[in-house]
Amino acid sequence: MRSINIGIIGAGTVGSGVWELFSLNKDLIENKSGMVIKIMRIADKDNKKKKTLGIPDRVFTNSAEDVISDPDVDIVVELIGGTTDARECIIKAASNGKHIVTANKALLAKHGIEILTSVMKNEVELGFEASVGGGIPIIKTINEALIGNRITRLIGILNGTSNFILTKMTREKLGFTQALKIAQEMGFAEADPTLDISGGDARHKITILSSLAFNTMIDHDKVYMEGIDKIDIKDIQYAEEFGFVTKLLAVAELLDAGILVRVHPTLVSRDNPLAAVMWEDNAVMVHSDFLGKSMYYGKGAGAKPTASAVVADILDIAQRVINRAEYNKNRYTFFKDLPQIGFSANRTRYYFRFNVLDRPGILSRISGVLGDNNISIASVIQKETEEQYEHVPLVMLTHEAVEADVQNAISKINTFDEVEGKGIIIRVMEE
Repeated sequence: MRSINIGIIGAGTVGSGVWELFSLNKDLIENKSGMVIKIMRIADKDNKKKKTLGIPDRVFTNSAEDVISDPDVDIVVELIGGTTDARECIIKAASNGKHIVTANKALLAKHGIEILTSVMKNEVELGFEASVGGGIPIIKTINEALIGNRITRLIGILNGTSNFILTKMTREKLGFTQALKIAQEMGFAEADPTLDISGGDARHKITILSSLAFNTMIDHDKVYMEGIDKIDIKDIQYAEEFGFVTKLLAVAELLDAGILVRVHPTLVSRDNPLAAVMWEDNAVMVHSDFLGKSMYYGKGAGAKPTASAVVADILDIAQRVINRAEYNKNRYTFFKDLPQIGFSANRTRYYFRFNVLDRPGILSRISGVLGDNNISIASVIQKETEEQYEHVPLVMLTHEAVEADVQNAISKINTFDEVEGKGIIIRVMEE
């Protein structure tokens, strides 16, 4: 039986999962693939990992260099994360003629061009399925299953932490802070959850997906990002009255003028399949010309789902190496140069909430400003109060409008004496 040797850098959550998967399902993998995958080296700075995972002394090392420079290692699996040491490991491994598998979304989003340039220069393979969506095979779907389709839109729930928090708030009527604390206690959120709740993690992932889907390099820093930390339980409840569920969406669209990529909280119609994606699960909806609308759903993080994707990449590359497939540089080439559109051009429906003094004329004043900025109101909810001069919520749902017009209108409305604080804006998706 044909054999491929791999070396793993990092025995943390995902690295441990890969070791466990190969240990438990060795016979299954060999029978289905017709190959023997042998872990030659596994590197981690923590010596306790050797005992915990039962790694033999001859396999375990504290040095990533031992993995990268080992002449018997065919595929280097980078699972340490970050964008400094990981970048150096991948570049050096590629220059040593090693094929690469990584789950590092931040590295690919920020340094993708450099990584791909090194990979193509040295004619080695690169697998990164685990960088987006955990065990959901969305990258393979875009690159292979939909290779004959023109993709026009991607809509994803790409961060399990944020989705868990929003589900908790929706189902149990909890405030954001309380829901976040529970997520941390249950291990769904880090001690420092900033990357997840700010939208940063989802921005990394949609940068990768949209680059692949549209065959053009998306600038990570130009992707609009807004997190869930300012979502109030009131807005979730009012949205429900309109028939919507609150989600953090990552959206990429191919428009006439170019590519528009964004991450922000969104009110999703209950009729949309994405509204049913709950707790820590992820999902990606793809719009393409021949297949139409398709959705890919599953566990978006964790040791086992991510390890599943890593192993799939290892086996895919191993098959190409053993079969001596002709090297295809186009697999890693963005052959279009499409402009990236600023978020101010975004066009969608909107949800607004203002805290206003309960006095005659305020709805008319606000409506006038919206009208002056080409924003048409579809529905209004105005809560009553028993006190004559108390601030009350004024909630509106608009027809489609342009982001630049919305920002102009809201900034003017926020200056009204009758308006307390700043108006809340949440984008809306109905389909």
